[in-house]
Amino acid sequence: MNILVVDDEELIREVIKEYLVLNGYVVTEAKDGEEAIKKFKENNINLVIMDIMMPNMDGYTACKEIKKLREVPFIMLSARSEEYDKLIGFDLGIDDYVTKPFSPKELVARVKAILKRDIKENIITLAGIKIDDLAHEVYIDDELVILTPKEYELLKYLIENKNIALSREKLLENIWGYDFYGDDRTIDTHIKTLRNHLGKYRNLIKTIRGMGYKIEYKEEN
Repeated sequence: MNILVVDDEELIREVIKEYLVLNGYVVTEAKDGEEAIKKFKENNINLVIMDIMMPNMDGYTACKEIKKLREVPFIMLSARSEEYDKLIGFDLGIDDYVTKPFSPKELVARVKAILKRDIKENIITLAGIKIDDLAHEVYIDDELVILTPKEYELLKYLIENKNIALSREKLLENIWGYDFYGDDRTIDTHIKTLRNHLGKYRNLIKTIRGMGYKIEYKEEN
């Protein structure tokens, strides 16, 4: 698990890093909001610990920008304990708010609790297919398979909408977006490669003639 620690005070970053590393986490550091966004794009971050009052870009703004890239758990740090400041953070979708000074041990405990909850909430399973949405990883019968970002999104969308016939147009709209200029063959090509990755589960993806595709799966009683 990679934790992004963002604070303009190097000493605070070092203390947090020391306790996180002792508990088995990988730590990526940033000194302000702008650097945090850059580091987030460059690394597979599982949780962000971010100060609010920082130069160049404050924590609230950086939080908004990071959540546009990908949903990820957030713990905000602040020397301000006013209810108003906490409410702003929770309105942005943060998971926790820690007031300075704080106990590093308590902060680590909060990190563990949030990640434990998010791991449970972000595991998607169907037959022998498991999607770890927090880590953006796919396992087939517990073996990691490497998918492209679009293959990953396509598989996740099909599983989340299992037993529902999805048109090529709907798949293009939801996976590639409204501004995509390709055609239906893009979907067909990705479905073909996705089936190959699924191995013995390839036949779960059914072709709906003249329309699109669906994952067909009935839960065993």
